[in-house]
Amino acid sequence: MTQILIPGCSIPSAMSLFQRKDVMHELAIAQSIITAVDGEVARQSLPPVTRIVVRVGALSDIVPDALVFNFEAITQDTQFAQTKLVIEEVDVKAHCKACGHKFAIENLFFLCPKCDSGQVEVTQGEELHIAYLEVDDFN
Repeated sequence: MTQILIPGCSIPSAMSLFQRKDVMHELAIAQSIITAVDGEVARQSLPPVTRIVVRVGALSDIVPDALVFNFEAITQDTQFAQTKLVIEEVDVKAHCKACGHKFAIENLFFLCPKCDSGQVEVTQGEELHIAYLEVDDFN
């Protein structure tokens, strides 16, 4: 297997795809993943993709199981029918602007554990991007 990195391949947020809140946005995100990967396969003349690894932040408002379900549903009878979508969940981390402490956010409690300040900046956990693709070895 060969891993193919796709630098800067962010997936559009659900609300940028649909402005209605009642739309199941995991379906639109799954379609965006397929579109991005299909473009990369064509651009690099890649062999069939065996795995797509997506990093999903805990604050991204994405339900990983729903994303996988929708991906599998819309890839039936396509070139991606045998491709596995793998979700890497990313925990929330923050930086305290008051004391400079870096820490993990637990239980969505956005206070610095060192100084109790609420002046925190999220540094990780909002991601939604394709980390890499796996393809059969090729030359």
